[in-house]
Amino acid sequence: MDSIVLKQRAFYNQHKTLDIHFRINALKTLKKAILAYEDRINEAIKMDVGKSNFESYMCEVGLALSELTYMEKHVHKFSKEKTVYTPLSQFLSRSFEKPSPYGVVLVISPWNYPFLLSIDPLIDALAAGNTVVLKPSEFSPYTSQVIKDMIDEYFDPEYVACVLGDSEVSSKLLDSKFDYIFYTGSKRVGKIVMNKASQHLTPVTLELGGKSPCIVDKDVDVKLAARRIVFGKYLNCGQTCVAPDYMLVHESIKDRFIECVISEIKRQYANLDDYGHIINEKHYKRILGLIDMDKVVYGGKHHNLQIEPTVVDRVDFSDPIMQEEIFGPVMPILTYSNLDVVIDKINSMPSPLALYIFTNNKQVSKKVTSEVSFGGGCINDVVIHLATSNMGFGGVGESGMGSYHGKRGFDTFSHTKSIVDKKRIIDLPMRYQPYTKLNEKLIRFFLR
Repeated sequence: MDSIVLKQRAFYNQHKTLDIHFRINALKTLKKAILAYEDRINEAIKMDVGKSNFESYMCEVGLALSELTYMEKHVHKFSKEKTVYTPLSQFLSRSFEKPSPYGVVLVISPWNYPFLLSIDPLIDALAAGNTVVLKPSEFSPYTSQVIKDMIDEYFDPEYVACVLGDSEVSSKLLDSKFDYIFYTGSKRVGKIVMNKASQHLTPVTLELGGKSPCIVDKDVDVKLAARRIVFGKYLNCGQTCVAPDYMLVHESIKDRFIECVISEIKRQYANLDDYGHIINEKHYKRILGLIDMDKVVYGGKHHNLQIEPTVVDRVDFSDPIMQEEIFGPVMPILTYSNLDVVIDKINSMPSPLALYIFTNNKQVSKKVTSEVSFGGGCINDVVIHLATSNMGFGGVGESGMGSYHGKRGFDTFSHTKSIVDKKRIIDLPMRYQPYTKLNEKLIRFFLR
Protein backbone atom coordinates (compact mmCIF):
# COMPACT_ATOMS: atom_id res chain seq x y z
CA MET A 1 0.00 0.00 0.00
CA ASP A 2 2.81 2.38 0.89
CA SER A 3 4.42 1.67 -2.50
CA ILE A 4 1.26 2.75 -4.35
CA VAL A 5 1.04 5.95 -2.31
CA LEU A 6 4.72 6.75 -2.76
CA LYS A 7 4.49 6.28 -6.54
CA GLN A 8 1.45 8.52 -6.71
CA ARG A 9 3.15 11.16 -4.58
CA ALA A 10 6.19 11.11 -6.84
CA PHE A 11 3.91 11.55 -9.87
CA TYR A 12 1.95 14.34 -8.20
CA ASN A 13 5.20 16.16 -7.38
CA GLN A 14 5.91 16.38 -11.10
CA HIS A 15 3.06 18.96 -11.14
CA LYS A 16 1.47 17.51 -14.28
CA THR A 17 -1.98 17.49 -12.68
CA LEU A 18 -1.83 21.27 -12.15
CA ASP A 19 -2.38 21.70 -15.90
CA ILE A 20 -6.10 22.17 -16.58
CA HIS A 21 -5.81 20.55 -19.98
CA PHE A 22 -4.28 17.48 -18.32
CA ARG A 23 -7.30 17.28 -16.01
CA ILE A 24 -9.81 17.76 -18.82
CA ASN A 25 -8.08 15.03 -20.82
CA ALA A 26 -8.34 12.73 -17.78
CA LEU A 27 -12.08 13.40 -17.53
CA LYS A 28 -12.50 12.67 -21.22
CA THR A 29 -10.50 9.46 -20.83
CA LEU A 30 -12.75 8.39 -17.97
CA LYS A 31 -15.86 9.08 -20.02
CA LYS A 32 -14.43 7.07 -22.90
CA ALA A 33 -13.69 4.21 -20.51
CA ILE A 34 -17.21 4.20 -19.04
CA LEU A 35 -18.83 4.15 -22.47
CA ALA A 36 -16.54 1.32 -23.57
CA TYR A 37 -17.29 -0.69 -20.43
CA GLU A 38 -20.99 0.13 -20.13
CA ASP A 39 -22.25 -3.35 -20.98
CA ARG A 40 -19.82 -4.98 -18.55
CA ILE A 41 -20.74 -2.46 -15.86
CA ASN A 42 -24.45 -3.19 -16.25
CA GLU A 43 -23.85 -6.93 -16.17
CA ALA A 44 -21.72 -6.64 -13.02
CA ILE A 45 -24.26 -4.47 -11.20
CA LYS A 46 -26.95 -6.99 -12.14
CA MET A 47 -24.89 -9.79 -10.61
CA ASP A 48 -24.14 -7.86 -7.42
CA VAL A 49 -27.51 -6.28 -6.58
CA GLY A 50 -29.89 -7.43 -9.31
CA LYS A 51 -30.55 -4.06 -10.95
CA SER A 52 -31.92 -3.91 -14.47
CA ASN A 53 -29.96 -2.14 -17.19
CA PHE A 54 -32.54 0.65 -17.09
CA GLU A 55 -32.04 1.26 -13.37
CA SER A 56 -28.27 0.86 -13.63
CA TYR A 57 -28.14 3.64 -16.20
CA MET A 58 -30.67 5.87 -14.44
CA CYS A 59 -29.08 5.58 -11.00
CA GLU A 60 -25.43 4.84 -11.69
CA VAL A 61 -23.86 5.05 -15.16
CA GLY A 62 -26.01 7.94 -16.39
CA LEU A 63 -25.46 10.01 -13.25
CA ALA A 64 -21.70 9.43 -13.47
CA LEU A 65 -21.68 10.54 -17.12
CA SER A 66 -23.73 13.60 -16.14
CA GLU A 67 -21.18 14.57 -13.48
CA LEU A 68 -18.38 14.07 -16.01
CA THR A 69 -20.09 16.31 -18.56
CA TYR A 70 -20.64 18.99 -15.93
CA MET A 71 -17.03 18.89 -14.77
CA GLU A 72 -15.62 18.98 -18.29
CA LYS A 73 -17.66 22.10 -18.92
CA HIS A 74 -16.84 23.92 -15.68
CA VAL A 75 -13.43 22.77 -14.46
CA HIS A 76 -11.59 25.58 -16.24
CA LYS A 77 -13.72 28.18 -14.44
CA PHE A 78 -13.54 26.38 -11.10
CA SER A 79 -9.75 26.24 -11.18
CA LYS A 80 -9.20 29.95 -11.86
CA GLU A 81 -7.87 32.35 -9.26
CA LYS A 82 -10.62 34.54 -7.83
CA THR A 83 -9.88 38.17 -6.97
CA VAL A 84 -11.51 39.32 -3.73
CA TYR A 85 -11.97 42.70 -2.07
CA THR A 86 -8.84 44.22 -0.52
CA PRO A 87 -9.36 46.47 2.54
CA LEU A 88 -8.06 50.03 2.51
CA SER A 89 -5.48 49.15 5.16
CA GLN A 90 -3.73 47.00 2.54
CA PHE A 91 -3.74 49.74 -0.08
CA LEU A 92 -2.14 48.88 -3.41
CA SER A 93 -2.52 45.13 -3.03
CA ARG A 94 -4.34 42.42 -4.90
CA SER A 95 -6.08 39.78 -2.78
CA PHE A 96 -7.04 36.51 -4.40
CA GLU A 97 -8.00 32.91 -3.68
CA LYS A 98 -6.21 30.12 -5.51
CA PRO A 99 -7.68 26.58 -5.61
CA SER A 100 -5.00 23.92 -5.30
CA PRO A 101 -5.27 20.13 -5.21
CA TYR A 102 -4.54 18.34 -1.95
CA GLY A 103 -2.29 15.75 -3.56
CA VAL A 104 -2.79 12.00 -3.10
CA VAL A 105 -6.42 11.13 -2.32
CA LEU A 106 -7.99 7.92 -1.01
CA VAL A 107 -11.61 7.14 -2.01
CA ILE A 108 -13.38 4.27 -0.22
CA SER A 109 -16.76 3.44 -1.72
CA PRO A 110 -19.73 1.24 -0.67
CA TRP A 111 -21.65 -1.62 -2.26
CA ASN A 112 -25.20 -0.27 -2.60
CA TYR A 113 -24.46 1.92 -5.64
CA PRO A 114 -21.12 0.30 -6.37
CA PHE A 115 -20.33 2.10 -9.61
CA LEU A 116 -21.75 5.59 -9.03
CA LEU A 117 -20.36 6.02 -5.52
CA SER A 118 -16.91 4.97 -6.73
CA ILE A 119 -16.81 7.08 -9.87
CA ASP A 120 -18.50 10.31 -8.72
CA PRO A 121 -15.87 11.21 -6.09
CA LEU A 122 -13.15 10.04 -8.51
CA ILE A 123 -14.43 12.55 -11.08
CA ASP A 124 -14.35 15.42 -8.58
CA ALA A 125 -10.91 14.48 -7.27
CA LEU A 126 -9.39 14.31 -10.78
CA ALA A 127 -11.03 17.59 -11.78
CA ALA A 128 -9.41 19.25 -8.77
CA GLY A 129 -5.97 17.95 -9.85
CA ASN A 130 -5.30 15.08 -7.43
CA THR A 131 -4.04 11.57 -7.90
CA VAL A 132 -6.42 8.91 -6.58
CA VAL A 133 -6.32 5.51 -4.95
CA LEU A 134 -9.80 3.98 -5.24
CA LYS A 135 -10.94 1.17 -2.94
CA PRO A 136 -14.37 -0.19 -3.99
CA SER A 137 -16.37 -2.51 -1.74
CA GLU A 138 -15.62 -6.21 -1.41
CA PHE A 139 -19.36 -6.83 -1.00
CA SER A 140 -20.00 -5.95 -4.66
CA PRO A 141 -17.17 -8.03 -6.14
CA TYR A 142 -18.31 -8.11 -9.77
CA THR A 143 -18.67 -4.33 -10.08
CA SER A 144 -15.46 -3.75 -8.15
CA GLN A 145 -13.56 -6.03 -10.53
CA VAL A 146 -14.97 -4.27 -13.60
CA ILE A 147 -14.00 -0.89 -12.13
CA LYS A 148 -10.47 -2.16 -11.53
CA ASP A 149 -10.22 -3.60 -15.06
CA MET A 150 -11.43 -0.29 -16.50
CA ILE A 151 -9.07 1.84 -14.40
CA ASP A 152 -6.09 -0.42 -15.11
CA GLU A 153 -6.73 -0.25 -18.85
CA TYR A 154 -7.18 3.50 -19.16
CA PHE A 155 -4.98 5.03 -16.42
CA ASP A 156 -1.42 4.64 -15.18
CA PRO A 157 -1.40 3.44 -11.54
CA GLU A 158 0.80 6.32 -10.41
CA TYR A 159 -2.10 8.60 -11.37
CA VAL A 160 -5.22 6.49 -10.67
CA ALA A 161 -5.04 3.11 -8.96
CA CYS A 162 -7.84 0.74 -7.99
CA VAL A 163 -7.18 -1.60 -5.07
CA LEU A 164 -9.42 -4.60 -4.29
CA GLY A 165 -9.72 -6.50 -1.04
CA ASP A 166 -11.52 -6.81 2.28
CA SER A 167 -11.53 -4.66 5.41
CA GLU A 168 -7.93 -5.65 6.14
CA VAL A 169 -6.87 -4.03 2.86
CA SER A 170 -8.84 -0.89 3.74
CA SER A 171 -7.17 -0.81 7.15
CA LYS A 172 -3.70 -1.04 5.60
CA LEU A 173 -4.57 1.73 3.16
CA LEU A 174 -5.72 3.91 6.03
CA ASP A 175 -2.38 3.36 7.77
CA SER A 176 -0.67 5.10 4.83
CA LYS A 177 -0.38 8.86 4.73
CA PHE A 178 -2.85 10.39 2.29
CA ASP A 179 -3.53 14.07 1.76
CA TYR A 180 -7.30 13.61 1.74
CA ILE A 181 -9.70 10.73 2.47
CA PHE A 182 -13.21 10.42 1.07
CA TYR A 183 -15.36 7.69 2.62
CA THR A 184 -18.92 6.58 1.86
CA GLY A 185 -20.49 3.91 4.03
CA SER A 186 -21.65 3.10 7.54
CA LYS A 187 -21.32 5.27 10.62
CA ARG A 188 -19.41 2.50 12.41
CA VAL A 189 -16.68 2.34 9.77
CA GLY A 190 -16.78 6.12 9.37
CA LYS A 191 -15.55 6.43 12.96
CA ILE A 192 -12.67 4.07 12.17
CA VAL A 193 -11.76 6.08 9.07
CA MET A 194 -11.81 9.34 11.02
CA ASN A 195 -9.70 7.85 13.81
CA LYS A 196 -7.11 6.52 11.35
CA ALA A 197 -7.04 9.83 9.48
CA SER A 198 -6.35 11.67 12.72
CA GLN A 199 -3.03 9.83 13.07
CA HIS A 200 -1.74 11.81 10.08
CA LEU A 201 -4.03 14.86 10.59
CA THR A 202 -5.56 14.02 7.22
CA PRO A 203 -8.79 15.87 6.35
CA VAL A 204 -11.80 13.70 5.56
CA THR A 205 -15.22 13.75 3.97
CA LEU A 206 -17.64 11.22 5.44
CA GLU A 207 -20.82 10.33 3.58
CA LEU A 208 -22.73 8.18 6.04
CA GLY A 209 -26.47 7.67 6.51
CA GLY A 210 -29.18 7.49 9.14
CA LYS A 211 -32.93 7.21 9.49
CA SER A 212 -34.30 9.72 6.99
CA PRO A 213 -37.87 10.76 7.86
CA CYS A 214 -40.66 11.43 5.38
CA ILE A 215 -43.45 13.69 6.65
CA VAL A 216 -46.80 13.50 4.87
CA ASP A 217 -48.99 16.45 5.80
CA LYS A 218 -52.80 16.35 5.76
CA ASP A 219 -52.81 19.04 3.06
CA VAL A 220 -51.33 16.93 0.26
CA ASP A 221 -52.11 15.08 -2.96
CA VAL A 222 -52.07 11.64 -1.31
CA LYS A 223 -52.02 9.62 -4.53
CA LEU A 224 -49.07 11.53 -6.01
CA ALA A 225 -47.22 11.47 -2.70
CA ALA A 226 -47.64 7.69 -2.47
CA ARG A 227 -46.41 7.21 -6.02
CA ARG A 228 -43.22 9.19 -5.45
CA ILE A 229 -42.55 7.73 -2.02
CA VAL A 230 -42.93 4.15 -3.28
CA PHE A 231 -40.43 4.90 -6.04
CA GLY A 232 -37.80 6.26 -3.65
CA LYS A 233 -38.40 3.83 -0.80
CA TYR A 234 -38.11 0.61 -2.80
CA LEU A 235 -35.53 1.78 -5.34
CA ASN A 236 -32.58 -0.62 -5.22
CA CYS A 237 -34.62 -2.72 -2.74
CA GLY A 238 -34.43 0.11 -0.24
CA GLN A 239 -30.63 -0.07 -0.18
CA THR A 240 -30.25 3.67 -0.74
CA CYS A 241 -28.65 5.95 1.83
CA VAL A 242 -31.21 8.70 1.16
CA ALA A 243 -34.26 6.44 0.91
CA PRO A 244 -37.18 7.63 3.06
CA ASP A 245 -36.58 5.39 6.07
CA TYR A 246 -39.89 5.87 7.87
CA MET A 247 -43.17 7.71 7.26
CA LEU A 248 -44.69 10.28 9.59
CA VAL A 249 -48.23 10.56 8.25
CA HIS A 250 -50.90 12.92 9.56
CA GLU A 251 -53.43 10.77 11.37
CA SER A 252 -56.35 12.15 9.35
CA ILE A 253 -55.02 10.69 6.07
CA LYS A 254 -53.21 7.56 7.25
CA ASP A 255 -55.72 5.03 5.96
CA ARG A 256 -55.97 6.74 2.60
CA PHE A 257 -52.17 6.94 2.38
CA ILE A 258 -51.70 3.23 3.09
CA GLU A 259 -54.34 2.40 0.50
CA CYS A 260 -52.52 4.50 -2.12
CA VAL A 261 -49.11 3.07 -1.18
CA ILE A 262 -50.33 -0.51 -1.59
CA SER A 263 -51.94 0.41 -4.92
CA GLU A 264 -48.67 1.94 -6.12
CA ILE A 265 -46.61 -1.05 -5.02
CA LYS A 266 -48.90 -3.33 -7.00
CA ARG A 267 -48.61 -1.05 -10.03
CA GLN A 268 -44.86 -0.35 -9.94
CA TYR A 269 -43.79 -3.84 -8.84
CA ALA A 270 -46.23 -6.08 -10.63
CA ASN A 271 -43.15 -7.73 -12.15
CA LEU A 272 -40.29 -8.34 -9.72
CA ASP A 273 -37.81 -9.39 -12.42
CA ASP A 274 -36.21 -5.92 -12.35
CA TYR A 275 -36.64 -5.44 -8.61
CA GLY A 276 -33.22 -6.64 -7.49
CA HIS A 277 -32.18 -8.29 -4.23
CA ILE A 278 -30.49 -7.70 -0.90
CA ILE A 279 -26.70 -7.62 -1.21
CA ASN A 280 -25.91 -10.65 0.98
CA GLU A 281 -27.23 -13.11 3.56
CA LYS A 282 -26.09 -11.03 6.53
CA HIS A 283 -28.07 -7.96 5.53
CA TYR A 284 -30.98 -10.12 4.39
CA LYS A 285 -31.33 -11.71 7.83
CA ARG A 286 -30.86 -8.36 9.58
CA ILE A 287 -33.74 -6.78 7.64
CA LEU A 288 -36.02 -9.78 8.19
CA GLY A 289 -35.30 -9.50 11.90
CA LEU A 290 -36.73 -5.96 11.90
CA ILE A 291 -40.10 -7.00 10.44
CA ASP A 292 -42.92 -7.61 12.92
CA MET A 293 -45.28 -9.79 10.88
CA ASP A 294 -48.17 -8.89 13.21
CA LYS A 295 -47.90 -5.32 11.98
CA VAL A 296 -47.39 -6.01 8.27
CA VAL A 297 -50.28 -4.69 6.17
CA TYR A 298 -48.70 -5.57 2.84
CA GLY A 299 -45.81 -7.72 1.66
CA GLY A 300 -43.43 -9.52 3.97
CA LYS A 301 -42.74 -12.47 1.68
CA HIS A 302 -39.09 -13.30 1.12
CA HIS A 303 -36.96 -15.80 -0.77
CA ASN A 304 -33.37 -16.07 -2.03
CA LEU A 305 -32.19 -12.63 -0.79
CA GLN A 306 -35.33 -10.97 -2.15
CA ILE A 307 -37.83 -9.30 0.19
CA GLU A 308 -40.96 -8.03 -1.50
CA PRO A 309 -41.97 -4.38 -0.91
CA THR A 310 -43.36 -4.38 2.61
CA VAL A 311 -45.53 -1.93 4.56
CA VAL A 312 -45.72 -2.00 8.36
CA ASP A 313 -48.44 -0.10 10.27
CA ARG A 314 -49.02 0.76 13.96
CA VAL A 315 -45.32 1.44 14.50
CA ASP A 316 -43.92 3.60 17.29
CA PHE A 317 -40.42 4.83 18.08
CA SER A 318 -39.79 2.02 20.58
CA ASP A 319 -40.12 -0.73 17.95
CA PRO A 320 -36.92 -2.53 16.83
CA ILE A 321 -37.40 -1.25 13.26
CA MET A 322 -37.02 2.32 14.58
CA GLN A 323 -33.71 1.64 16.37
CA GLU A 324 -31.50 1.48 13.27
CA GLU A 325 -31.40 2.46 9.62
CA ILE A 326 -33.50 -0.12 7.76
CA PHE A 327 -31.60 -0.05 4.45
CA GLY A 328 -34.15 -2.41 2.96
CA PRO A 329 -37.61 -2.55 1.34
CA VAL A 330 -39.67 -2.13 4.51
CA MET A 331 -41.84 0.98 5.06
CA PRO A 332 -42.83 1.65 8.69
CA ILE A 333 -45.74 4.06 9.12
CA LEU A 334 -46.11 6.28 12.16
CA THR A 335 -48.79 8.94 12.63
CA TYR A 336 -48.82 12.43 14.10
CA SER A 337 -51.30 15.18 14.87
CA ASN A 338 -48.99 18.02 15.94
CA LEU A 339 -46.18 19.14 13.61
CA ASP A 340 -44.21 20.78 16.43
CA VAL A 341 -44.06 17.46 18.26
CA VAL A 342 -42.76 15.79 15.08
CA ILE A 343 -40.05 18.43 14.67
CA ASP A 344 -38.95 18.08 18.29
CA LYS A 345 -38.82 14.29 17.96
CA ILE A 346 -36.72 14.31 14.79
CA ASN A 347 -34.35 16.86 16.33
CA SER A 348 -33.95 14.67 19.41
CA MET A 349 -32.53 11.91 17.19
CA PRO A 350 -29.24 11.87 15.23
CA SER A 351 -29.44 14.28 12.28
CA PRO A 352 -30.56 12.31 9.20
CA LEU A 353 -28.86 12.38 5.83
CA ALA A 354 -32.15 13.32 4.15
CA LEU A 355 -35.60 14.65 5.04
CA TYR A 356 -38.74 14.75 2.91
CA ILE A 357 -41.90 16.77 3.43
CA PHE A 358 -45.06 16.35 1.37
CA THR A 359 -47.41 19.31 1.75
CA ASN A 360 -49.27 21.94 -0.25
CA ASN A 361 -48.76 24.46 2.57
CA LYS A 362 -45.68 26.63 1.99
CA GLN A 363 -45.57 27.67 5.63
CA VAL A 364 -45.37 24.03 6.69
CA SER A 365 -42.53 23.22 4.29
CA LYS A 366 -40.67 26.38 5.32
CA LYS A 367 -41.06 25.54 9.00
CA VAL A 368 -39.82 21.96 8.61
CA THR A 369 -36.86 22.78 6.37
CA SER A 370 -35.82 25.64 8.67
CA GLU A 371 -36.22 24.03 12.08
CA VAL A 372 -35.02 20.45 11.46
CA SER A 373 -31.34 19.52 11.12
CA PHE A 374 -30.68 17.27 8.11
CA GLY A 375 -28.25 16.88 5.23
CA GLY A 376 -30.54 17.61 2.28
CA GLY A 377 -33.90 16.60 0.93
CA CYS A 378 -36.99 17.39 -1.09
CA ILE A 379 -40.37 19.08 -0.83
CA ASN A 380 -43.06 16.90 -2.45
CA ASP A 381 -40.60 14.32 -3.75
CA VAL A 382 -37.86 11.99 -2.56
CA VAL A 383 -34.26 11.08 -3.44
CA ILE A 384 -33.92 13.34 -6.51
CA HIS A 385 -31.98 16.10 -4.73
CA LEU A 386 -28.77 14.12 -5.18
CA ALA A 387 -29.20 13.84 -8.95
CA THR A 388 -27.85 17.30 -9.78
CA SER A 389 -24.34 18.65 -10.14
CA ASN A 390 -25.53 22.15 -9.29
CA MET A 391 -25.99 21.39 -5.57
CA GLY A 392 -23.75 19.81 -3.00
CA PHE A 393 -24.71 16.47 -1.48
CA GLY A 394 -23.73 15.51 2.04
CA GLY A 395 -24.76 14.91 5.62
CA VAL A 396 -24.63 16.76 8.91
CA GLY A 397 -23.81 15.55 12.39
CA GLU A 398 -23.88 11.76 12.57
CA SER A 399 -24.99 11.47 8.93
CA GLY A 400 -21.66 12.77 7.71
CA MET A 401 -19.45 15.77 7.13
CA GLY A 402 -18.52 17.58 3.94
CA SER A 403 -20.24 17.39 0.57
CA TYR A 404 -19.58 16.77 -3.10
CA HIS A 405 -21.08 16.91 -6.63
CA GLY A 406 -20.26 19.69 -9.08
CA LYS A 407 -18.59 22.80 -7.66
CA ARG A 408 -18.91 21.42 -4.13
CA GLY A 409 -17.05 18.32 -5.22
CA PHE A 410 -14.28 20.37 -6.80
CA ASP A 411 -14.00 22.45 -3.61
CA THR A 412 -13.97 19.33 -1.43
CA PHE A 413 -10.86 18.01 -3.15
CA SER A 414 -9.18 21.43 -3.30
CA HIS A 415 -7.43 23.58 -0.74
CA THR A 416 -8.13 27.25 -1.34
CA LYS A 417 -5.03 29.36 -0.74
CA SER A 418 -5.68 32.96 0.34
CA ILE A 419 -2.95 35.21 -1.08
CA VAL A 420 -2.16 38.95 -0.94
CA ASP A 421 0.05 40.36 -3.68
CA LYS A 422 1.45 43.57 -2.19
CA LYS A 423 2.78 46.28 -4.51
CA ARG A 424 6.08 48.02 -3.81
CA ILE A 425 5.20 51.56 -4.81
CA ILE A 426 3.90 52.62 -1.38
CA ASP A 427 4.79 51.22 2.03
CA LEU A 428 2.48 52.58 4.73
CA PRO A 429 4.61 53.17 7.89
CA MET A 430 1.85 52.92 10.49
CA ARG A 431 2.36 49.19 11.25
CA TYR A 432 6.03 49.52 12.11
CA GLN A 433 7.64 50.28 15.44
CA PRO A 434 8.17 52.61 17.14
CA TYR A 435 4.40 52.96 17.70
CA THR A 436 3.20 56.55 17.83
CA LYS A 437 -0.10 58.22 18.71
CA LEU A 438 -0.47 59.32 15.07
CA ASN A 439 0.00 55.75 13.85
CA GLU A 440 -2.49 54.53 16.46
CA LYS A 441 -5.07 56.99 15.13
CA LEU A 442 -4.42 55.77 11.60
CA ILE A 443 -4.76 52.14 12.70
CA ARG A 444 -8.06 52.93 14.41
CA PHE A 445 -9.23 54.71 11.29
CA PHE A 446 -8.52 51.77 9.00
CA LEU A 447 -9.52 48.93 11.37
CA ARG A 448 -13.07 49.55 12.51
